[in-house]
This record gives sequence, C-alpha cells and structure tokens, in this order.
Amino acid sequence: MVVSLAMMPRILLCFLVVWIHVLAIAAWTNPDDSAALQSLKDYWQNVPPNWVGADPCGSSWEGVGCKNSRVVSITLSSMRLSGQLSGDIQGLSELQTLDLSYNKDLTGPLPQSIGKLTKLSNLILVGCGFSGPIPDSIGSLTRLVFLSLNSNNFIGGIPATIGYLTELYWLDLADNKLTGTIPVSSGSKPGLDMLVHTKHFHFGKNQLSGEIPARLFHSNLTLIHLLVENNKFTGKIPDTLGLVQTMEVLRLDRNLLSGSVPQNLNNLTHVQELHISNNKLNGLLPNLTGLDVLNYLDMSNNSFNASDFPSWIPNLLSLTSLVMENTVLQGPIPANLFSLYQLQTVNLRNNKLNGSLEIETTYSSQLQLIDVQRNLIESFTHKPGYPFQIMLAGNPFCNEGGDGTQNYCVKTQQTETYSTPPDNCLPTECSSNQISSPTCKCAFPYTGNLVFRAPSFSNLGNRTTYETLQKSLMLSFQNSQLPVDSVSLSNPTKNLDDYLVIHLQVFPSNQDHFNRTGVSGIGFVLSNQTFKPPSSFGPFFFIGEGYKYFDGASTGSKS
Repeated sequence: MVVSLAMMPRILLCFLVVWIHVLAIAAWTNPDDSAALQSLKDYWQNVPPNWVGADPCGSSWEGVGCKNSRVVSITLSSMRLSGQLSGDIQGLSELQTLDLSYNKDLTGPLPQSIGKLTKLSNLILVGCGFSGPIPDSIGSLTRLVFLSLNSNNFIGGIPATIGYLTELYWLDLADNKLTGTIPVSSGSKPGLDMLVHTKHFHFGKNQLSGEIPARLFHSNLTLIHLLVENNKFTGKIPDTLGLVQTMEVLRLDRNLLSGSVPQNLNNLTHVQELHISNNKLNGLLPNLTGLDVLNYLDMSNNSFNASDFPSWIPNLLSLTSLVMENTVLQGPIPANLFSLYQLQTVNLRNNKLNGSLEIETTYSSQLQLIDVQRNLIESFTHKPGYPFQIMLAGNPFCNEGGDGTQNYCVKTQQTETYSTPPDNCLPTECSSNQISSPTCKCAFPYTGNLVFRAPSFSNLGNRTTYETLQKSLMLSFQNSQLPVDSVSLSNPTKNLDDYLVIHLQVFPSNQDHFNRTGVSGIGFVLSNQTFKPPSSFGPFFFIGEGYKYFDGASTGSKS
C-alpha cells in the first residue's frame, strides 16, 4: 500500500495516541492488586506517607515493587507498622517477596489465605508480633525458598505440610511458642524429612517436646545447620543423625535428652560447632576422633560416667573452645591440650580433675582463658608472662596452703568489650538524638542487634574479628547499592542462650537520616540473609529497631 505524504501526520498522530494509551495502561496497577493493597492500608497504621491514590505501581508506593503492572514485592521492615495482616493479601497473586520484619506491633494471626500466594519465594516475618498457629496452607507455597517466621508469638505445632516445600533453602521457626514434636512423613502424610534440599533447620527457643524422630535424618538430607536448642525434647539422640554428613553446626543443648551419645557422631566430619550441653545424657563420653574441623565443643552439665580426661581431645587440631563443665572428668589434664594452635578458651569447672596443672611452653598464642575452678588440682607452677587468665579458685591449691594471693585464685573473670573506633578523625559532639559515626558525622543511624547462634570462637576481645565483620557488612550494603556511609559495632556479649549478640548502628551517606527505601533495603539485606557474615560467626539473625527519623526530625516521624 502506498501512503501519501498528506496522510503521514494523521498516521503519526494515531500512533502517538496508541503509544500514550499503552504507557498509561502500563502505569496502572492491576485492580486486584490495588484492592489488596488498599485493604492492607486500611488494616495498618504508620504506612508510608506516599501510600495515597488508587495506583500503587504508577505512584511508586514506598516498599512496593511492581513488574508489568503487577505487585511482585512488599518490603517494609522497621517501618513501625502496627495492625494485622488482612486475609485480602491473597489478591496479590503475583507476589514473590513479602518482608514485614522488625515491626513488633504487627500482631494477630497469619491468615489461612496466605496459601493463595503461590508465586511467593520469600516469606520473611522476623521479629514481629504475630500469634496463633502457623496455618497448614503454608504448604501450598511450593516456590518458597526462604521461610523465616522466627521471633514472633506463634503457637501450636510445626505444620507437617511444610514438607511439601521442596525448593526450601532456609527454614527458621525459632524463638516462638511452638509445641509438639517435629513432623515426619508417614504414608501419604508429609513431614520435614522430605526437605532434601533444605540447608537450615532453625527451631531453637520453642517448647517442642517428645523425641527427636529418627526418621527425620537420612543420607539424602543436605542439612548444614540443625538448631533445636532450648526446647523440651526427651529420649535419645537418634543414631540416624550420623547419616547427615553435610552437617556443620549442631545444637542439641538445653533440652531433656537422655541416654548415651551415639558413637557414630564422629561420622559428621564437617561439623564445626557441637553443643550437647545441659541435657540428661549419660553413659560413656562420646569419642569424637576424626572431627578435624571441630572448633567449638560444649558437653557441659550432663551425667556421663566418670572418666579420665579424653585422650582424643588434644588431637582436635581446629579446636578454639572446649567447654566441659560438670562432666565428671577426673585425673590430670594433659599438658599438650594447651598447645592446640587455635585454642582460645578451656572451661573445665566443677569436675574432679587432680594432680598438677601443667602448661607447656608452646601454648596457643590465641589462648585467653583456662577455667578449672572447683576441681581437685593440688599444684600449679606459674611462669611470668602468661598473657591469658587462669582461674583456680575452689581447688586444694588455693584452699589448702597454695598461694591464694595470686590472681588465679580469685573468682572474677575478665570481661572483654569492643566498640568500633573513629576512622582517623575526631568524634563530633552531636545535638538531640544524633550520634557521631565512625567517620565523625552526626546522623540518625538505623540500629538493631546481630545475633550469632553458634560462633566458632570464644575470644570476644579480638579487634580483628569485629573489623572483619564490619568490612563484610559494608561490602554487602555497597553491593546492594544502599546509601550507607559507615557501620559501627559495639558491646559484644554472650547471652544466656550462648548466642553472641552485637549491637549494630548503620549510618546514612549524603544526609543525616535514611528514607524509607533505605531502611527497608538495609532490613531486607539482613532479614533474607543476603548478607553473609565471615564463616567464623556461623548462623545469624537480626532484630532491627523501628526507625523514627525518616524526616530527619529528632522527635521522629511527623506522619
């Protein structure tokens, strides 16, 4: 067809009208998605101020990500949201990521309709106030890779339907009020033993009970972290645990487990942290010969048979921390124990160790503490220049004629502390609620606590350890293109759960406060494990504090 020159302007005009119409349609939000978001807005308080109008995608609502007019992500961590999660969220049928972490005033149940979000790959609700049972419908989310419901108030049992989530990588249900036992498959009934691709089972700090099912473990599992500490599990540690040879961190401590420890645990040759303390375990001490990468071993407070100090322990060449308090050990401590190259802490309190405490001249350069209080040690020759603390109170050496005036006969333990120093600058004196950053700029930082559930070290005073963590955090934020100027770490402490807790402050760049996009971006990097800490810190979670300074005002948001 021949187009005359006279017709060209009309054709171009028609094309332009069509193109503008296409662009307008692209900017509109799908009606179902818009209605679902409007419902969430009605149920929540403190939503971002730009949540106005009927076109969330076209108006770029903060925390809402869209693609082809469909809502694909909601990331609103640390927004100080309050209210409940509406069942109308099922209207967001293309939603792939839902992160509402660190909003402790988000309460009420997780709606059964959450199971309608079949495109969801990340469901992250860390540190909120959700309660009620975890709905069985969660088993319909077969694309889930991350499921983090830790640090809420969920009750009831672990849904067996989670066994259907075959793409799951991360399962964290810790720090709730869950009861019952761990579900395993039987016939057509699903269970967690079906999760052969899942690397993380984090179930600590609940009220789970019964036996740890032997059927949970088999050689096809690829678990690297099994954390069930601080529950009410009874019965024996199942022999089948020795089949999961990918295991790196194992925490069974603070339960009611009994019987002898399976001798095949030494099949777990990749285990770096092993905690079986504070149970009712008995029989012979396990022989862990061959665990060549084991860093942290804690078998304290059990009812093992009385035995001499195990000859295999000085052969654990990677050991940093040995904790065997109240384990009915007797006889002398081998002098070569303290020569292990990476050794930092030895805690052998409340045993029947006797003889002389001997420390070879080739002791570990990393050694910080030898605690042998309340034993039967009769002699010790102190040599000048020991850079570590020795605690001998409650031994005959101190009580019956020993030199009790020396520091090693005093009960107090030195406490280590750390705080990120200024980076070659003088700290600024700041006004109102601002804080001077490591780069000496006054700002309102985003804050919270990093919690490491099984660090492989026990020396909390090593500055290099925290500098490495600080650099790793900055690199992660920079790779995510977040407006972060610097980070500060302070007050590292071990809490009653034997977790390492470090206070984190993240400082903004180019201005003295973060906007909502910056805070939710930082929260997401930490909540969905985009940030990978140095391997020595082990598995972690973050609990962020609600951010008050989006407008830069010292009194918090004006909205």
